[in-house]
Amino acid sequence: METVKLAGAIVALIGSIFLFLGALGILRMPDLYNRMQAGTKATTLGSILTMLGIGLFHLPWFWQAFILVAFLVTTNPLSSHALARAAHFKGIPLTPKSIEDKLSEDQTEKEDTMPEAEIL
Repeated sequence: METVKLAGAIVALIGSIFLFLGALGILRMPDLYNRMQAGTKATTLGSILTMLGIGLFHLPWFWQAFILVAFLVTTNPLSSHALARAAHFKGIPLTPKSIEDKLSEDQTEKEDTMPEAEIL
């Protein structure tokens, strides 16, 4: 029983380190899109590990923590993706260091191949 608590504490500690690195990435990245990517990946993994560590440390809470992990895995990347697309369509610029913008290239190709819409 004590080894499970120790494992839970170690997993929660690793999760908190990932959460710290996500916050550090948000501070260090040059533009909104890079900040969002760094924050989302690190905080998703950090939150998952923290929740599972808490579930292992306190075993009666394991299934509740597992449900929270499933919710985080589905909602965190989806919401980040939706926010990044909205920011892109709003016109928030990328950093000048960015090499290419696949989303605007795809949008330009779609506009070139779309038939003209009829105005009623």
